Amino acid sequence: MSNFADVSKAFREYLQIEKNASPYTVEFYMDDLESFFAFLDEEAISRLQDVDYQIIRVYLTRLYDKKLGRRSVSRKISSLKSFYRFLERHNRVADNPFIYVSIPKSARPIPGFLYMEELEKLFEVNDLTDPLGQRNQALIETLYATGLRVSECQGLKLSDIDFTIGTMFIKGKGNKERYMPFGRFAEVALETYINDGREKLLDKADSARDNVFLNARGGPLTARGIRKILNKMVEKAAMTVHVHPHKLRHTFATHLLNEGADLRTVQELLGHENLSSTQIYTHVTKDRLRHVYMNSHPRAKE
Repeated sequence: MSNFADVSKAFREYLQIEKNASPYTVEFYMDDLESFFAFLDEEAISRLQDVDYQIIRVYLTRLYDKKLGRRSVSRKISSLKSFYRFLERHNRVADNPFIYVSIPKSARPIPGFLYMEELEKLFEVNDLTDPLGQRNQALIETLYATGLRVSECQGLKLSDIDFTIGTMFIKGKGNKERYMPFGRFAEVALETYINDGREKLLDKADSARDNVFLNARGGPLTARGIRKILNKMVEKAAMTVHVHPHKLRHTFATHLLNEGADLRTVQELLGHENLSSTQIYTHVTKDRLRHVYMNSHPRAKE
């Protein structure tokens, strides 16, 4: 297994340095690799070049026996395809046995989103005289105004915000950079929080921070902390829907498309590399268009 450990380390460095993958992506790859190595160990296979299509079929059977969903299996196979591509490129194996493996893709789930009436409830629950209330208001206004990923919001710095032109500098997945505009509601909420509540939270910290969003002790707010804040806001609003940061991202995209924004613009705003990632939102807007048509056109139904 020692040679597995060596090549695993080399693959991690390749992902981090050459592919510039995010820490989350790297860990997903390494978890998939670790479970595959454990399988090889159980099968008494000590050399990566001994893996062939028949062994992969056995591995797939094991995954399905564990009741893994099609999406999880697809991700593992994709990880291992990339791993063997890396091995092949560095002459550690003669060929890539995973290129012959294909997993039928399941239908992508249509993303959930919030209606404006639901959002309004969340905008009204925070105490704007309290530092944490100001922070929470700035947080939800920012997430809805920009559609940022939770990691992008968590990493937002004061120096990234330009209030003179109403834009944020965002470093997204794979260190891809983009400028994100934001509107008046987010501007007011951010300025109130930064000039008042954030200063009071910063007084509790042992050192100065450039992070926009701080926790109650004045330290940087974590992704988990952001999710907890949204959950508490939902409880205060007495809502039954589940709200998470990515749902606000879905809401941002859906509302833009519903109001006539073109797909390419929304792709740029979301920081999607491929248009296909953005196209899933058209399913939501098509359903809404059909609903409006069926309920509004005089001859749509009897």
